[in-house]
Amino acid sequence: MSHPSAEPPPSIVSEPLKLGQLAVGSRFFLAPLAGYTSLAFRLSVRELGGLGLATTDLVNARSLIEGRRRAYELAETCPADRPLSIQIYGIVIAEMEQAARWVEGQGAQAVDINMGCPVRKVVRCGGGSALMRETDQAVALVSAIVRSVSIPVTVKMRLGWDDESLTAPALARAFEQVGVAAVIIHGRTRQQGFSGRVNRAGIRAVVEAVDQIPVVANGDVRSIADAATTFRETGCAAISIGRGALANPFFFRQLDSWARTGDPGPEPTFAERITVMRGHFHGLVERRGDKFGCLQFRKILKWYFHFTRMRREYYRQLLNLSSPELFDRVIEEAASAGPEPYAPGERPFEIPVPSGAIDKW
Repeated sequence: MSHPSAEPPPSIVSEPLKLGQLAVGSRFFLAPLAGYTSLAFRLSVRELGGLGLATTDLVNARSLIEGRRRAYELAETCPADRPLSIQIYGIVIAEMEQAARWVEGQGAQAVDINMGCPVRKVVRCGGGSALMRETDQAVALVSAIVRSVSIPVTVKMRLGWDDESLTAPALARAFEQVGVAAVIIHGRTRQQGFSGRVNRAGIRAVVEAVDQIPVVANGDVRSIADAATTFRETGCAAISIGRGALANPFFFRQLDSWARTGDPGPEPTFAERITVMRGHFHGLVERRGDKFGCLQFRKILKWYFHFTRMRREYYRQLLNLSSPELFDRVIEEAASAGPEPYAPGERPFEIPVPSGAIDKW
């Protein structure tokens, strides 16, 4: 998490940014990560400062308009969770229009259309990145949603389905013509999944394809150096960060300090890291109850173990976390014991991504 050789920030990071009529206070966005970027996590990160726009997990448009509990949980927000974009997916125009109007009615500042998700259950019904192969259908869908709401509409997509069909530049140009406020580009194809390196030249091609709308770059930004390289090599207007924020919830605070002063500032103390972990856990329990709050937190416990540097004995006690009382007792002991020293040659922890054949996701 250290940033020993951060280069000076580009001048663009200190300039005002608008997505349509929405003023955004920072050019560093929180990307949606299905199952992880919950309201509890978003609020924990916002409290630390530096975050511009946050986006919810992707929400099935049909489930949303049918009033399904899980869809409402994914789209949950509150007045402190601002500015917020709610991300929806689907292929039926009438359903997507209705879902977008619901998003606007909930008080979200923007609606994001998912055309980037590579997961099989989303793609097989024609949603997510599958839409990038049906360009006429994609443009018609986006155009209808833009007309149906007064808040800004953005589109999140990949570079294309595979290296032979890099449709993002042409789609971005068409989306701009029908009125989208911005496009967010993950610099990989659907075929790549999360493998290989992000293609910054591909993102730059999208930047060069549009006239005025901001292009937001996404992918492989886990350090100040990554952010600087992404701005320099892509010409993007902003950066959307997913796994980098999970690995280090203080990342937005550090990026904001770098953007304002050229210095990311001091590393968070052990006590600060423990405080963030506590806040995230209790936020989950408050909204999901003891059982499901504990289950959700267990999914990210290993990440917090590496992030906080708590001693392994306390991490082991939390592996089968079953109650807030157990959490509070163990964390109090861990806080008193202090962090685990770094082992010689220890490598930074990397957030895991799906592995195996993409058609098995």
